[in-house]
Amino acid sequence: MEKLRGASRAELIEIIAAQQAKLEGLLARVAALEEEVGRLRGGGGKDVPAWVKPNRPRKEKGERKHRAQAFVRRREQPDEIHEHAMERCPDCGRKLCGGWKHGSHQVIEIVLPQVRVIEHRAMARWCGVCRKRWIPSLPGAQLGVQGRRRFGVSVQSTVAALHGAFRVPIKQIRRLLQELWGLRISDGEIVALLDGVARAGSEELGRLHDAVRGSPVVCVDETGWRQNGQNGWLWTFATPQVRYFQYRKTRSGTVAQEVLGKEFKGKTVCDFYAAYNRLVNEIQRCWAHLLRDLHALKEKQADSPQVVAWAEAVKALYEEAKHLSVRAGEVGANRLQRRRLREQLEARLEVLARPVARRSDAPHGVLAQRIMKHLGEMFVFVEHPQVPADNNLAERSLRPAVIARKISGGTRSDKGSQTKMALLSHFGTWTLQNRALLSACRNLLLTSSPA
Repeated sequence: MEKLRGASRAELIEIIAAQQAKLEGLLARVAALEEEVGRLRGGGGKDVPAWVKPNRPRKEKGERKHRAQAFVRRREQPDEIHEHAMERCPDCGRKLCGGWKHGSHQVIEIVLPQVRVIEHRAMARWCGVCRKRWIPSLPGAQLGVQGRRRFGVSVQSTVAALHGAFRVPIKQIRRLLQELWGLRISDGEIVALLDGVARAGSEELGRLHDAVRGSPVVCVDETGWRQNGQNGWLWTFATPQVRYFQYRKTRSGTVAQEVLGKEFKGKTVCDFYAAYNRLVNEIQRCWAHLLRDLHALKEKQADSPQVVAWAEAVKALYEEAKHLSVRAGEVGANRLQRRRLREQLEARLEVLARPVARRSDAPHGVLAQRIMKHLGEMFVFVEHPQVPADNNLAERSLRPAVIARKISGGTRSDKGSQTKMALLSHFGTWTLQNRALLSACRNLLLTSSPA
């Protein structure tokens, strides 16, 4: 500032000119940078380029959702109380006595029970009047055992639950019983206990079969299963309240016909496997399978806008059908109105699929032909609201069996396969009905006829 005060008029003009030139250079630099930023943003700085991940919009915080059951572990009534106190003062060594509760910490622990060997003795008594000897009978239900077995129903139900519900292999069950309870048991005895549960539940299994045949809707699916190293098939028939499994060496549609029976009048939900074409009752084909194939088609034909648009149109029609079905239920549409709605949707789907199905060179022609073949089986769920649009119920039913197959590799005999199917059916149904597995199995063993 002192330099400027003493500067002449010519020197001040020269300083101003230099500052003006510097300012013009900076303004030009700013304009160039703004132009580059706008070019990178793709359109005057308003749009973000495709490779920039947009920020998620902030969601307004609403009221906290009220749950019917809180997932927090509250303090419980203790079974034991252990008091901890210091005996002497750490500073002076004086003995401490009395005291008051300062704090507490609850610990939940498992007390492992011990195996108990209970000997039931039948005592003979003499009647001096009748001159007869009387010996009480010892039924298995009274002794807590199935038939004449050495192991009680608690052991048997535990073994069955571990193998049938929790998918623990037989050798691991043997080790677990020995480590937890000190119970030594052979693999053969474990197999015999499992077979005993299957025999005890034969009548209950028949009732599950009858429940499937009498159900208005049954979801059917199958998966591979190995028996003694040979490939076979595990079939599941699932309803909202029942799980029923069968093992067959064939994947033919005659299996579904045999299990459902000739008198079956309900609706069947299944995938597009040709074996289900044998069924004469009304069928709903699984939309989840079709949507997965449409998604794979879009990924494979991503450079073909026409194919992608067709797949999106089919998916949009399905989503519209789901919405219309829900809407029909809200307004109380009758059976005739739902029938007309189903026919309209089938007509629109035919308009999408028929032109493509006629083109042999179209990459989406196979899916279009599939749709045309099963056109009358795509929107059954619209007319009948109790019918699901997908086969996820059967898929979830098969999941425990698939995991068990991956762990154990299958079964080794016809008898083993029958036992496995019975256990899957019983424990799958009990799980679905939210029943205590051990209690349900114990009741089954105690109420059945002796094995």
